[in-house]
Amino acid sequence: MRRVRHTSGTLTLQEVPRPVPGPGELLIRTEAIGVTLPAIRNLRTAGAASHTDAEARTEPQPVSGEVAGTIEAVGPAAGTPGSRPEEGLAPGDRVTGLCFGDAYAEFALLHTSMATPVPAHATAREAVALLRGGLVAIGALEAAGPRPGETALITAAAGGAGHLAVQLARLHGGAARVVAAVSDPGAKGAFLRDLGADAVIGYDDLGRPDATEPADYVLDAVGGELLTPAVRALADHGRLIAYSSGGGTVDAHQLLIGAKSVTGFQIGRTARDQPDRYAAWCRELWRLHAAGTLRAAVAAALPLERAAEAHDLIQRRANLGKVLLIP
Repeated sequence: MRRVRHTSGTLTLQEVPRPVPGPGELLIRTEAIGVTLPAIRNLRTAGAASHTDAEARTEPQPVSGEVAGTIEAVGPAAGTPGSRPEEGLAPGDRVTGLCFGDAYAEFALLHTSMATPVPAHATAREAVALLRGGLVAIGALEAAGPRPGETALITAAAGGAGHLAVQLARLHGGAARVVAAVSDPGAKGAFLRDLGADAVIGYDDLGRPDATEPADYVLDAVGGELLTPAVRALADHGRLIAYSSGGGTVDAHQLLIGAKSVTGFQIGRTARDQPDRYAAWCRELWRLHAAGTLRAAVAAALPLERAAEAHDLIQRRANLGKVLLIP
């Protein structure tokens, strides 16, 4: 089979044997693979950490990502050799989930705890574009405690999670006004207004009183230097939900004088600590998708050998929706 690994700063296509699922694992014949910014950042971080070690620098690294496809084989349940996993998944079932190993491959190993069945009304591409980004968006939204009639501000609004958050702020959160913040309003404005954004602003305008009215809550997927203007963009008593992998710091004095708050959100922690809530979010996303009210946009669907181009699209913030690889 073919797979892509990261070697010495380069994504390399390899021919390797098909993996064998271990205890609690599923072997997935992948039909669509989601490219994520955290995975790209992890590769850069790992490369920097091994920069002084020539041997480590040339060691191929797996690339994680979201996968969707059909189960080819089921590994034994932990501690019960030869048995089927308790989750009841079987060959032929269609699933999607986050693969922490080699996701950029024709066959990928997915742990049963990360696997979510794909309903008949969704294709593999739709499943990857919708579910993980949608779970992040709906989780961050609920962390904000939205109240009907409020103003929502979404950063990285044209990204894989952001374009879903723009829609969910109104569909699920009851927002009266949704403001989308992006790197290039000219290139992304029409796309976001079509999804329901009332206004589209650039990051240079974030927090400027003359650019847009204060927001009751901000869902921030950028982090870093953008956190300070994002806090300024909040109305008094406003809430900022930080779900970026980009880090950053917040001026506590700005929080104090406006009685504002910042909450961190991570979807993985909810999946582990609140599985029932996680499952309810999955059901809600599938329901909205089946009804045709929540659109999962695919910015690009590229073959495995163009994985570097997929990474470049995201790093340049040039994508409108989800970037996929198609084996």
